[in-house]
Amino acid sequence: MTNSMINIRVATAQDAGELLQIYAPYVETTAITFEYEVPSVKEFEDRIQNTLKKYPYLVAESNGEILGYAYAGAFKSREAYDWAVETSIYVKMNRKGMRIGSKLYDALETSLKKQGILNLNACIAYPEVEDEYLTRGSISFHEKLGYDFIGRFHKCGYKFNRWYDMVWMEKHIGVHSEQQEPIKLFKDIYMK
Repeated sequence: MTNSMINIRVATAQDAGELLQIYAPYVETTAITFEYEVPSVKEFEDRIQNTLKKYPYLVAESNGEILGYAYAGAFKSREAYDWAVETSIYVKMNRKGMRIGSKLYDALETSLKKQGILNLNACIAYPEVEDEYLTRGSISFHEKLGYDFIGRFHKCGYKFNRWYDMVWMEKHIGVHSEQQEPIKLFKDIYMK
């Protein structure tokens, strides 16, 4: 499969089951997410619908098969943080290394720029020593996309009877000004 055969589109609640199939192995076999239990399809539907009220939730597909997804969410809930988001991405484990993640993040970044978002923040699980549950691959992935390392919290996530660190990485995608325009809702810009 080549990168050109990958289509990026907006997720729908009907995608929840297929997206959950991508996410479940991350919950069950990795420390990439600190979630312990695989959510229900209904909970995943709700997550998609709630995200799309304000932010993009995108899927990558090829020949009708969803290969991965990426979305943004509020960095913090107070209004002063409106121009900053937290980004998340998951790609089918057997499809990593095919630039699906890069293509998803490019589309996510394009949508967020149209909304007037300025800061992209990634919260990433980090192992002191790589193990069978967690590597530093996500750090490398974000560095290649232009994210900078911001900070590290030590032993703040506990999964599989092990403690893991968490790091924040950040990328600026817009100009910060004294008279900043309000952000736009995703639903208002993606229809254009």
